[in-house]
Amino acid sequence: MKHLLFISYLCFYTFVSWGQPNLPKSQIFEKGVVVSAHPEATLVGSNILKMGGNAVDAAVAIQFALAVVYPNAGNIGGGGFMIYADKKGNISALDFREKAPLKAHKDMYLDEKGEVIKNKSLYGSLAAGVPGSVKGMAEAHKKYGSLPWEQLIFPAVKLAKEGYPITERQANLLNEYKERFLKYNQTPNAFTSTKAWKKGDIFIQSDLAQTLLRIAKKGPNGFYKGKTARLVRKHMKRNNGIIATKDLKNYNAVWRQPIEISYKDYKVITMPPPSSGGIALGQLLKMVESRSLEKIAFEDPLRYNILAEAEKRVYADRSKYLGDPDFVKVPLQGLMDSLYCTNRMSNFVEMHATPQQEINYGMPEGYESTETTHFSVADKNGTLVSITTTLNGNYGSSVVVEGAGFLLNNEMDDFSAKPGTPNMFGLIGSKANQIEPNKRMLSSMTPTIIKKDNMPIFALGSPGGGTIITTVFQVVLNLLEYKMDLEKAVNKSRFHHQWTPDLLFLEQNQNDESFVKRLNNIGYKIERPNFLGCVGAVQIREDGTFLGVGDKRGDDCAAGF
Repeated sequence: MKHLLFISYLCFYTFVSWGQPNLPKSQIFEKGVVVSAHPEATLVGSNILKMGGNAVDAAVAIQFALAVVYPNAGNIGGGGFMIYADKKGNISALDFREKAPLKAHKDMYLDEKGEVIKNKSLYGSLAAGVPGSVKGMAEAHKKYGSLPWEQLIFPAVKLAKEGYPITERQANLLNEYKERFLKYNQTPNAFTSTKAWKKGDIFIQSDLAQTLLRIAKKGPNGFYKGKTARLVRKHMKRNNGIIATKDLKNYNAVWRQPIEISYKDYKVITMPPPSSGGIALGQLLKMVESRSLEKIAFEDPLRYNILAEAEKRVYADRSKYLGDPDFVKVPLQGLMDSLYCTNRMSNFVEMHATPQQEINYGMPEGYESTETTHFSVADKNGTLVSITTTLNGNYGSSVVVEGAGFLLNNEMDDFSAKPGTPNMFGLIGSKANQIEPNKRMLSSMTPTIIKKDNMPIFALGSPGGGTIITTVFQVVLNLLEYKMDLEKAVNKSRFHHQWTPDLLFLEQNQNDESFVKRLNNIGYKIERPNFLGCVGAVQIREDGTFLGVGDKRGDDCAAGF
């Protein structure tokens, strides 16, 4: 019976998916919706819902499809986090973050003088942590899935084997990283082509198709054991990496208690450590809740001032206290205490930028001494799933496992290679996030679900490295304070401050120069990135229909039925 279902799905998927899907950014559906960073993956998730799958089934299928069609961030060689909420009041947080290999140590990226060796934690096989995505999806499916496992993997197998047309953004990115792929890979693979990629080119990944087929047939053992594990070990020996057979065999994903934040009439459900996102989001909301933001115009410099100053203080705390809770005591309750958060803003003066040197981490009770992707799913049962997953930088370490076809992450850069030294996102850390064997590196990923009257209504999240937290924070405020509809809340202008460097980042083309000068005049140094974050969000509306919104900043799109 299982194989008949698999064959029937093959026929169904072949019929509906040929050619580049033309999917909307935003759309309302009757029975379920998915939003992801690539139209092919969005269509895969939608088809799973149509076949009777639930939100977790669709999420698993999207995760593996993104590993094929969105390889700069979608992955089987990386990791991530999942937040789950259903109408019965059940909530869960799944941690499938990568781990440091057993041979890792705190000085592994330092030279003989104790200084950080440039790029050593970013590129090449030594930059990779032990991948968690496959085990994470297996754990999610084991607990909540309803359709057969292999049925959820097959769309990814097909996309890898037969190829898919790349988008213009993907073509540009593949061209941009071409030399890096050639530098860090000794044998040819799908990414080492010297051709000039263009929109519509068909991207085929034959080795990855075989790896995915092993996962489809054998579950996580098809990745962490057997042929794939042997290919990983062989690759590591040949390329001076340190991930060993034992690292793969012993990897585990962990169910953790979600962080629940009360904000006015809402409950915000998000991720605990080793993600810093949930604690930071909670602190930010508590710091601004009493400041009557709804009475301050959206484009008033005072709104920017209040939010930026809260962000500075939260990132200072992040740098000091947060790490893997299996290795360090994270003072979660102290950091989230309302009085503590209020006191952190005690030296804030309206329309004045507090200099970086005047902000330090606080002293909470209980203390002992840009590239990611997000997808959201809502099903007909009223269940929401919010998943953020990553390789860290675009295409991770730029290294493809020989014969297995998948990209390795460069998540080791998310550890503090040396306390006080910035990582690739400019974020600094302390001893709490130093490298240790089997430890999970700190993350900024912030998959989030919002509930009202105990019913899940929104699921959202974003890529963006250190900007993820502030992106999610501002979209949440757009929804809960400014009562924007979901599409407007996702697409409104955003800004970011992370304490160090002492810069306020404003998106290009979002604020005119006169507004920028007003911010300069109150003490902010301004940088203008092209965009900040790329939110994928879904909503269960009051009438029971489902809205999906893909951010205008990316290829994100919505599909459902």
